[in-house]
Amino acid sequence: MEHHIYAVWDFMSLLKSLQINLTCTTIPWFPVGTATTRSLINEIVAGEESDVDEDGVKKSHYEMYLEAMQQCGANTAHFEDFIEALKAGKSRAEAYELAQAPAAAREFVDFTFDLIAGNQVHQQASAFTFGREDLIPTMFYAIIADLDRRFPAQLSKFKYYLERHIEVDGDHHSHLALAMTAELCTDDHYWQEAQAVALASLQQRVNLWDGVYQKIMESR
Repeated sequence: MEHHIYAVWDFMSLLKSLQINLTCTTIPWFPVGTATTRSLINEIVAGEESDVDEDGVKKSHYEMYLEAMQQCGANTAHFEDFIEALKAGKSRAEAYELAQAPAAAREFVDFTFDLIAGNQVHQQASAFTFGREDLIPTMFYAIIADLDRRFPAQLSKFKYYLERHIEVDGDHHSHLALAMTAELCTDDHYWQEAQAVALASLQQRVNLWDGVYQKIMESR
């Protein structure tokens, strides 16, 4: 979780980059893009930024994850140092060093922010859809089954977070994200670039989990 929180956070940054590119976020307001893509991204943003926790309290999925970390005893201090450094105007590289961020998490976040900096919205949508939204629910099913068996009632916040992602992403957000990507990939060239980004995104996910596995083995 101390690795994965970086992916939870940079997911929100990728999401907001898509919203900035596909809607008008400045004043005066003018219509941007198509109403279809505006509707799709705004609905996803609303769900990710202001969902409800297990007590019915409005929270972002990022905030739910931090609370789940605290409940199960994961260390959030280093990641919070990273966020505070960014808020203070430090560069990402400086924030990594201050927070002693894991190398695998750094590489994962850097890949995401390179996509954001590239400002190619169809590529961002591909990473978002195929590397995140469409992938996560299936991956989480196995995790929840294992948690139920090994730690019944001990990780309720994390379990709720996972179940909520299965419910929201699997049943709704992944379909919205797929529709958004299809809307943005207007020709074969865009689809080829989207495919390349999707594959690279999945490899970054593998690298992140490999980093987690290595840390677990070192701790043993």
